[in-house]
Amino acid sequence: MMPDHAVPSTNLPLRKDAEFSMLDVAIVVAKRKKFIVSSMLVAAVLAAGVSLLIPNTYTGTAQILPPQQQSGASALLGQLSSLGGSVGQSLGVKNPNDTYVAMLNSRTVSDNLIKRFDLSHVYDKESPTDLRTELALRSTIFSGKDGVISIQVDDKNPKRAALLANGYVQELQKLTQTLAVTEASQRRLFFEKQLILAKEGLANAEAALKAVQEKTGLIQLTGQAEAVIRAAAELKAQIGAKEVALGAMRTFATNNNPEIVKLEQELTGMRQQLRKLETGMNAGHGDVSVSTSQVPQAGLEYIRKVRDVKYYETVFELIAKQFELAKIDEAKEGSIIQVLDSAIEPDKKTKPARSIIVLVAALLGLLLAAGKAVLDEVLSKSDAGQRARLSALRDSLRWKS
Repeated sequence: MMPDHAVPSTNLPLRKDAEFSMLDVAIVVAKRKKFIVSSMLVAAVLAAGVSLLIPNTYTGTAQILPPQQQSGASALLGQLSSLGGSVGQSLGVKNPNDTYVAMLNSRTVSDNLIKRFDLSHVYDKESPTDLRTELALRSTIFSGKDGVISIQVDDKNPKRAALLANGYVQELQKLTQTLAVTEASQRRLFFEKQLILAKEGLANAEAALKAVQEKTGLIQLTGQAEAVIRAAAELKAQIGAKEVALGAMRTFATNNNPEIVKLEQELTGMRQQLRKLETGMNAGHGDVSVSTSQVPQAGLEYIRKVRDVKYYETVFELIAKQFELAKIDEAKEGSIIQVLDSAIEPDKKTKPARSIIVLVAALLGLLLAAGKAVLDEVLSKSDAGQRARLSALRDSLRWKS
């Protein structure tokens, strides 16, 4: 019997009971410490060598402040006769960050960058889809809680990493000039289409008037007829302009918007006023021209063509004014895309993290070596039955030819 105060030797056999305690594990680790430490060092050295073969990766970072949409509807409506009011105050302002992040991630921007920086040679790929995928993997674009959009691009060349990050910003600025992203852009596009229609209508009305003049020989109206036609034409033009403004507002506001409700009520009143005017002037025909009993048929046709020309002239002038205002607002909003930080050539690598790679490899080497040592000890100390079962397990796991 060993005295109670004696220190057990590390060469003592492990317990042969069913359980393998932590003390037994500590004994095995102490016995095989040279093997475990050497395995850990070998894993660390191998990991360090492999990490040195991995090329350095640099990250270029640019940050931008996206445009904040501001309503230009007040200035727009202020030019339309008696319209006005603070439309912008009653409209909600959207957060444009998600839209601009999506634009930066778009295929259009990716293709422009691939072509601009000749990335097919850089990434050694030919397929456009593969090139876009590779660029997307190397690019990280996100919007922070502070409202700033960050653009990060990884590349082996630090100069190219900065150029690509700045290239994203430049391509975004180009894209915003062609797409109706903001409220002003939507209004500009809307009024541009309406202006084309008004111009075509004016040209057709002038051509019709010229044809009537050549047919009838009439070239001038009386002062009374001209005043009546001008008043009625201006009223109709104001109604048409308000209808255009209503359509423009509906591109960025709902039908429940108080300004839209007010505008619809004003249009109803103006239509009633025009209807009364037409009925009062010509109860029999409902037309703003003089009655057919007072004017010959040729003169009546001429008066109608003059009225059409004056109507389209007024509409064209009003829409052209709104189109110019929308262009100015769009230019203002476009200039709000501000570059908070341009990407500069990074002086430190971001990848690979060689120290972390070495530490993880050393830890894995330590765990694997310790596990092998414990497993070897268990196999060496197990009884014949256990050895037979483990041998059968090994045989079952082998691939048979």
